[in-house]
Amino acid sequence: MDKRPLGSLYSVLNVRVDAVQIPDVLARMEEWIARREGCRYIAVTGMHGVTEAQHDPEFKMILNSAALVVPDGMPLVWIGRWHGFDMRRRVYGPELMATFCEHTSTKGYRHFFYGGAPGVAEDLASRFVSRFSGVVVAGTYSPPFRTLTREEDREIVQAIERVHADIVWVGLSTPKQERWMFEHRDRLNVPVLVGVGAAFDFHTGRVTQAPVWMGDHGLEWLFRLSVEPRRLWRRYLVYGAEFAALALLELLGLKKAR
Repeated sequence: MDKRPLGSLYSVLNVRVDAVQIPDVLARMEEWIARREGCRYIAVTGMHGVTEAQHDPEFKMILNSAALVVPDGMPLVWIGRWHGFDMRRRVYGPELMATFCEHTSTKGYRHFFYGGAPGVAEDLASRFVSRFSGVVVAGTYSPPFRTLTREEDREIVQAIERVHADIVWVGLSTPKQERWMFEHRDRLNVPVLVGVGAAFDFHTGRVTQAPVWMGDHGLEWLFRLSVEPRRLWRRYLVYGAEFAALALLELLGLKKAR
């Protein structure tokens, strides 16, 4: 079968996925920053997000409303290849974040880090300033582990607006980060929002990342499960099995997603 061009779309259980690689995403982000035409958000998702969407129609709508839905996990890459796309690697959230900062460090883009436990966003900002010479940190905020009051939410929106951020990196868990980006896309004059999940903890050394070879071969879930079994068992064992069964049935044409 002839290879289909990258940049096109395919569907996994009625969730749109963009057939892109990290360089494609970087170019799109810089284009949006240059144009400054509204606020766009990127959903960096894998089997967990797609399976979550099967149980929550509103969340499925949020994913499908994103400017880009990029394949963070190898299962989505394998399905993309099955559809004929020449997708060599996943768009791994922590790698996307570090690569963007490395490649654009001299361009003066203003970064805001939203998420993580108390002190994590500040630590991440400090590490990135040291690691990537020229990176500009506009601000940081680690929200409490509860729903913000309207006043608190209004204040953080104003804080982000005051510092004229070009990009907000959102380090919450799925589906919290996607909901936050969707709910704030019309309230922020920020060109790009990107949900990067555990990237804050990975880049500050709070959680150990899987070896690259495991991530590139679809085995990151096994490594993370061994590191955080109590927190992640449901995601990988229950949702993972459900995703595998539904995706296989869809590929075989035996079942449509709910």
